[in-house]
Amino acid sequence: MLSIFGIIGFIVLQAGNKTTVADARQDLLTLASRLQDEHILIKKWSLYSRETLESVKSGKDRENLVRELKGKFSGWSWTESKKENQHIVTATNVSSQMNETLKIISTVTNGQIHTYLLYEVKGGSWDKRSESFLDGNLPVRLADIFENSPETFSCIEGVISDKMDEALPNYMDGLLKAFDATEIEALEEDTFMSTSAYSPLFAGQLSKDHDMNLQLGLRKPDGMGGKTTIVVGTPIITIEY
Repeated sequence: MLSIFGIIGFIVLQAGNKTTVADARQDLLTLASRLQDEHILIKKWSLYSRETLESVKSGKDRENLVRELKGKFSGWSWTESKKENQHIVTATNVSSQMNETLKIISTVTNGQIHTYLLYEVKGGSWDKRSESFLDGNLPVRLADIFENSPETFSCIEGVISDKMDEALPNYMDGLLKAFDATEIEALEEDTFMSTSAYSPLFAGQLSKDHDMNLQLGLRKPDGMGGKTTIVVGTPIITIEY
């Protein structure tokens, strides 16, 4: 199920607060630390950043930007696709540790060009290499890609022991306490629960009109056995779960 609150969140992204590189790094480290304190095994993590490029006003501006980025990331794999009113340039960097994707997306509306720069990094289990990337590579990477401070979203997916037999609301309450968070709204089903909250541990919030900066999702497996899955993100969950 796609996060319902996440869909709502993306609708209002344009009003969202900016997140600095230091905040983005710290938010992901905080998510990982608090989940590990709760004995949750981290299976996946991701960081997604996005910026609208006001300086790109023409196709020539876009070509200059792509040329500049290709120079900085010459070792990455680059592809290009065009549709009627959309031009997408994609660069990927795949390693055993993580996958990075960079996209330059331009659309033309009423003769006006709008360009967006997107960067995403995804990793598997959380370890010292993950922390090393956040401490060393990430600040340099974001500084090389973005003109200003981009909108940034951090997500982690993990699993809870199959011995956990508490009701989802009870376990969700424990997670909210772990993040010093206050619940704002929640969606509950038999085997699924999603909660939006506010936590002082994280720098930003969804927007000026939405005092929310944390989402948590819990899903129990169908039938007997298996492990309960948890997904947590700040300020919203940006992956399917």
